[in-house]
This record gives sequence, C-alpha cells and structure tokens, in this order.
Amino acid sequence: MNIYVQLNEVIEYIENNLEENINYKELAKMMGVNEYTFQKIFSLISNITIAEYIRNRRLSVAGQEIFLKDIKIIDIALKYQYKNATSFSRAFEKFHGIKPSEVKKSPGKLRMYTKLHFNEKNEQSKNVEYKIVQMEQLTLYGKCKITNNQKIRKDIPKFYEEIGRKYGKQQYGMVEYKDKERINIKAYWILYDKQMKGLEEKIIPKSKWILIKINSQEAKDIQEASKIFYYDFLPSCKYNFRDLPEIEHYHDGITDFLIPIED
Repeated sequence: MNIYVQLNEVIEYIENNLEENINYKELAKMMGVNEYTFQKIFSLISNITIAEYIRNRRLSVAGQEIFLKDIKIIDIALKYQYKNATSFSRAFEKFHGIKPSEVKKSPGKLRMYTKLHFNEKNEQSKNVEYKIVQMEQLTLYGKCKITNNQKIRKDIPKFYEEIGRKYGKQQYGMVEYKDKERINIKAYWILYDKQMKGLEEKIIPKSKWILIKINSQEAKDIQEASKIFYYDFLPSCKYNFRDLPEIEHYHDGITDFLIPIED
C-alpha cells in the first residue's frame, strides 16, 4: 500500500480518537512497522513529531469547544488526556496565546492547527490564526456582479477596475453563495460604507464571525487565504456556519477575511 495512503489512515484514526489515549504501537501496526520506525517516518514526512501533532490537534479543537460550549476547564482537560487543569491551561496558553478562562469573555486570537493530509507533494498542515468577533448589523452600499466558481477569477479584477474608477477605492468585497454549504458562488459585491449615486443598499445582519487577518490587499493573497480556509481550516473545525455571505474588509493596508458562524 502507498505510504501516503497509510499515513492518511493514521490521521483519520487520530482524528476520531482525540478524546482517547492514543497508543503509538497501534498506529505503527496500521503501517506494518515498529513503533520507532513509525515515529521516524511520521516526523520525516510531516516535519512534526507524532506527539506534537496530536497535542496541536487536541488544543485546536479544545479552543473551539471552550468557545462553543459551557464546559469546565477541568472537564475539557480530562477529555483531551491532560492529567489536570493546570497542565492543560499551561499548554493551552502556550499554543493559543490566551488562557482557557479568557476564551468566552474575549476570544482574542485562537489558533487552528489543521488536520494533516499526506500526498506525494508533501504539503504541510496549516497553522491558522483567527479570532471570533461579534459585529452589529452593517448597512453597506454597492454593486454586484453575477458570476460562478469558474468565472470569478476572471470577472472580478475587471469589476474592481470598473467600480474603482467610478466610486474610488473599495472598502468591502463580499461573496454570495447559492447554497448553505458555501460551494456554488452566486455573485460578488463591491461595497462602501456610505451611499453614493447608483449604489444599492445591502444589509448584513448582526452575527458572530471568524476573522482571519491577511497582511495584504492583493487579490492573489486573499484568494490564497480563502483556499486555506476552505481546504484546510473548514474540515478541521467544529463551528456551524450561517447562511450569510463571506466578507473582505479592506483597511490600513490589510484585509479582514470574515466568515459568519452561528452562536
């Protein structure tokens, strides 16, 4: 069997057993090697030890659960195989940069170490920094372009040039989808925070959002961030997403990439 297929089976096993005591000998058996050889193969191909990978995935998921659920720190510590709340809190703060007790009050920056997927290109798991923000209803004004998944990369640069010439530097971009699963693109909006002649009013309801900061306003960098979110972040997370558009907010030389989630 292909070694990458075997490693992906190991990853699925880990993902399904994050709450259990994971025995490295069992993982090694899945690849038909001894425990030492397995750990060596894993670290050589992934550039991370198996212990670090499991710890990063547990802490990633724990951060989401603390935000989403009313759960005691000791309970989540034991759930993810920590002996006590103190050792869990220490590891959590080192990984996320905030204490577990601070997540509910002010999510700050949480980190997501995304689930690994092995292939012949040896692509690495992404470490994504994000935070949860609450935003009041937004009233914006703009124009939309009907497009789809195949045409959007060709359509939108021209659309930006056209709207920019008429109304000035854009403040927001917004992708609307046809489906709740956020697969099929319906339209793209360019928006401003003030009304100007010819612009249509667009109301964005009050919501919680995942915010990922992109240190750029270049289209290629925003597209790469979107790709990382949908291909790496989304399969690794527990948040439920609202049936609202995703938003790009351009300001101070950066882009806030915002994805709506349910309370």
